[in-house]
Amino acid sequence: MDQKLRDLSHLFVTVFLSSFAGLMVAPSMTDVTMLALCPGQDQCSLAIYLTGSQQAIIGLGAMIITPLIGNMSDQYGRKALLTLPMTISIIPLVILAYSRTTNFFYAYFVLRTLTAMASDGSINCLALAYLADNIPERQRASAFGILAGVGSAAFVSGTLTARFLSTASTFQVAAVVSILAAVYMRVFLEESLPNGHGLRQPILKGEPDDIKYDDDRVQNTSQAFKRIPSIGDLICLMRSSVTFSQATVVSLFNSLADGGILATLLYFLKARFHFNKNQFADLMLILGVAGTISQLLFMPILAPVIGEQKLLSIGLLMGCTNMFFNSMAWSVWVPYACTVFSIFTVFVQPSLRSIVSKQVGPNEQGKAQGCISGISSFANIISPLIFSPLTALFLSEGAPFHFPGFSIMCIGLAMMIAFIQSIMIREVSSSDHKTEGNHSMEA
Repeated sequence: MDQKLRDLSHLFVTVFLSSFAGLMVAPSMTDVTMLALCPGQDQCSLAIYLTGSQQAIIGLGAMIITPLIGNMSDQYGRKALLTLPMTISIIPLVILAYSRTTNFFYAYFVLRTLTAMASDGSINCLALAYLADNIPERQRASAFGILAGVGSAAFVSGTLTARFLSTASTFQVAAVVSILAAVYMRVFLEESLPNGHGLRQPILKGEPDDIKYDDDRVQNTSQAFKRIPSIGDLICLMRSSVTFSQATVVSLFNSLADGGILATLLYFLKARFHFNKNQFADLMLILGVAGTISQLLFMPILAPVIGEQKLLSIGLLMGCTNMFFNSMAWSVWVPYACTVFSIFTVFVQPSLRSIVSKQVGPNEQGKAQGCISGISSFANIISPLIFSPLTALFLSEGAPFHFPGFSIMCIGLAMMIAFIQSIMIREVSSSDHKTEGNHSMEA
């Protein structure tokens, strides 16, 4: 037990440092992008379209790479696969740490697009699989909530640090911390898979013949996933559980909304209320503090009492309400007031991931989490293609009618669809799923 606690603490430190490095530059990126592309302007369609296109390309790559990394981690180990995304994520930060002129920004843009395909979703996917390896089903919702809380704490710390640093220093510190995170992970984190003795070493070796399976369901499902995961594999996994299928629908529309927020909200606030780096940092800081408190304190208490399904529905309902209010923001204080909803919206991802983890066996956690991450990445392809042009249109003088927050309202509608689907979910654990499968075969 003490060894498992040490392993989990090393995982949390790894996630904290990695998230801290990536998130502390977020308040500065809007200003850096605007300064490189449209200096002296508060509204820039080029910046919106470029950010949206980057998000779509990253989503396309991550949709393929993240399920592959999750699948490979079931065979080669979580730690081995964590090394790749954590290492390559250092490169874009180093570029902007050196210079933020237009040429260096475009170099950052290209390399960030390429590296994020393998790093953005993979680190979280592998961390969730690592937790599922070590935590019993009944405790996973709380554990996933704590992991999300660690990410929120990194968000708060990074945003607070960025608030008091210059833009140049922000990127320099982020690059150093990113390097430290990769080194810490390689030195301290231990492998977590329950069948760790059967891992392939090195990665290019063939399939070992002595892998033991706990039951027929694990053996049959594993046989279907031995190759690189394809669309057919994803469909097979979705068909294996009604609950899993419902969770993928929720993930699709929630990620569609989340991607829309990333592509539009900061530019909306910049154009509508002339937000700058410090105001972005203040807003993100409030969001992060509320999310951290909720995930570390409230979710471990509420999850065992009311269950992941209800927490998921509550989070989605509060999320769409948040977007509706932001879309109609009539004063600069409204976005700050809406941060109260983040106390509930942070329940969505841990609850969804916990529900998914219970639908598969212990040797399939990487595949399941990778497939959900792939669904999210697919949504991130579609989202900027919808919301970036919509935002640019309604922030311009040629808008068909005056509603600057119309795209934010549409994001709220996507969350509403996810909420409606979430209330239909009936959770079934992996053991229950096996029983249902046996009954079906007997019939």
